[in-house]
Amino acid sequence: MSPTPSDSPDLGRAAAPPDLPPPPGVHLTPDGARFCVYAGHAASVDVCLFDTDADGAEHERRVRLPHRAHGFWFGHLDGVRAGQRYALRVDGEWDPARSLVHNADKLLIDPYARALDGSVGLDASLHGHRVDDTLRGDLTVRDDRDSAAHVPRCVVVDDEFDWGDDVLPRRTLRESVVYEVHVKNATALHPEVPERLRGTYAGLAHPAFVAHLLALGVTAVELLPVHAFADEPELVRRGLRNHWGYNTLGFFAPHPGYAAATDPQGVLEEFKAMVRDLHAAGIEVLLDVVYNHTAEQHRAGMTLSWRGLDHRAYYRLDERGNDVDVTGCGNTLDLTHPVVTRMVLDSLRYWVQECHVDGFRFDLAVALARGKDDGYDPDHPFHVALRTDPVLSEVKLIAEPWDVGLHGWRTGQFPPPFSEWNDRFRDTARTFWLSDLAASDAGRPGHGVRELATRFAGSQDMFDGRDRGAIASVNFVTAHDGFTLADLTAYSVKHNGANGEGGRDGTDDNRSYHHGAEGWAVDEAVLARRRRSMRNLLGTLLLATGVPMLTSGDELGRSQRGNNNAYCQDNEITWLDWQLEPWQDDLLATTRHLTALRREHPVLRQRTFFSGRQVHDDGSTDLSWYAADGEQMGDRFDGPAVSVLQAFFNGSWLGERSVLVVVNGSAHEVDLRLPSPPGVHRFERLWDSTDETPSGTGEPVDAGSTLAVGPSSMQVWRAA
Repeated sequence: MSPTPSDSPDLGRAAAPPDLPPPPGVHLTPDGARFCVYAGHAASVDVCLFDTDADGAEHERRVRLPHRAHGFWFGHLDGVRAGQRYALRVDGEWDPARSLVHNADKLLIDPYARALDGSVGLDASLHGHRVDDTLRGDLTVRDDRDSAAHVPRCVVVDDEFDWGDDVLPRRTLRESVVYEVHVKNATALHPEVPERLRGTYAGLAHPAFVAHLLALGVTAVELLPVHAFADEPELVRRGLRNHWGYNTLGFFAPHPGYAAATDPQGVLEEFKAMVRDLHAAGIEVLLDVVYNHTAEQHRAGMTLSWRGLDHRAYYRLDERGNDVDVTGCGNTLDLTHPVVTRMVLDSLRYWVQECHVDGFRFDLAVALARGKDDGYDPDHPFHVALRTDPVLSEVKLIAEPWDVGLHGWRTGQFPPPFSEWNDRFRDTARTFWLSDLAASDAGRPGHGVRELATRFAGSQDMFDGRDRGAIASVNFVTAHDGFTLADLTAYSVKHNGANGEGGRDGTDDNRSYHHGAEGWAVDEAVLARRRRSMRNLLGTLLLATGVPMLTSGDELGRSQRGNNNAYCQDNEITWLDWQLEPWQDDLLATTRHLTALRREHPVLRQRTFFSGRQVHDDGSTDLSWYAADGEQMGDRFDGPAVSVLQAFFNGSWLGERSVLVVVNGSAHEVDLRLPSPPGVHRFERLWDSTDETPSGTGEPVDAGSTLAVGPSSMQVWRAA
């Protein structure tokens, strides 16, 4: 151990008084490394260094951190270099009734570790309390078995990386098309990606996949969790694994299972190279981050890191010491504690500053902003920190605006600069194109067009507060959680038997419609109707005001065989199949065509909401709604029988082309009269969802003309 901090030039103290702890984590110095970790109620903290001899045997040596301030333990270890494997052991009081569960027999992961080597192995010794082979036991009895054989090693890494001339694309939300994608699923079966790179960070940045993204018009990939994660014990027992990654083991370390590289330093560098290469193509990288809970699960779960360091500080507990679980995963990180908030902010800054990512989607974001009374606070200190931080306030911040706690649905209630997943958009689009179609087939009325119009125009009713604008709405029809686009049209109920939970998992509120028969073994007439519904949903998503998020594989018509909760399926159920049938090629062409229309017509992607008021001397308004007869909708919005709507997006007053979108939600063909907005004399058709593949622009048609609109279909026209 080195001299005390006040005597050592290697503690990084030049800019801070000597009575303050150094930054948490491990930081290399010229002659070793500085270690710092928070364990506010501990009696001692040891750093365990692991070395391997010539015979391949691992040896552990322990060095006690000598200094303590404000609950942080720290010290300098001479001779430590990049590549050093290490972990922590914490000793202190064992009093579960007071949530003090220190146990030096448990090897702990450093919360700030930037790389991990190995994975968590299912074993009873991973619990701080005594359990049997079924992992059930007595929370009050301390377990004295050493867990080291079953815990990953933290790894000291060198942050140096050749970024070349990397420049963040800085795409505006107005121009963004977000592509939610799982690192492994994207290229696990891609024939043009070398086999050794399939399903990896390097595979995601391979030119073959990048070309696919660029042809789609994607401006940002939103990666399902890439923080190091672990499999839940109940999944391991069923022979399954956590595939999505919402079970975090380390907030600073990239998940090693997604790398072609096998050494931890190489894993980190492969992740950085992926970001650099995507940036070179003009594509941003957003991370889906899970700061609401950890892989330690509930109090009866494993002791892997935070629980063993300071259970009382890191987790939200009630007055009896039980977990306050608003995540559905057993525990909730307590962001009312400054150390926990700092850890999250440090993690976010690390991924931005050291790994050059462009933004984040916060899983169960309401859980991060619950105050000491457990209620949601839009001005929570964590939100204030994000909004004022000079680094984090400049990147994209997207909230999943709900959790599973009391009053957990908070869509539209996040402060700027957050954008939010708009579940109302999802539900409305599915209801109009699928549930209402099912009703129409059965001779029942649907829900009408008012709600669809509101969502299509940017959901002003939800996002107009605090000057957020339409870009606050991240529109989506599908996401990783739920049916794929194709399965929405093929299954009316979920088919989750492969998950081994007896069908209890996954939502039952799917708003899907099988179009006459469950599954894919159906006749061509049913398949044709399904394909049209897919195109309608894609058209609604990609042409609506707001920020569209496309789920990976929907452009290919990917099916998960009716599984709407494939979180534990690391196989062909979730991997993208790149061997496309002709109808899938057509769907891909349609998706590309729709993103091109969005890109070419700025009036479809405005930042501000439409006023509906006159914007020109000719009497035109920025947005006008027309009925099937070509006249203004007026009070005809209301009523379930109304299934036809025309939306005229006026771009002329902005120096842009104007666009007319027509929807027919009924199961029958209708005769429609095109409107005659001021100054518009003719229209040219850009897209019709009755076409299996996009056709070229047809001959102009006079405004006021009457034409047939196919059943359950959508058209796009441009003012000529």
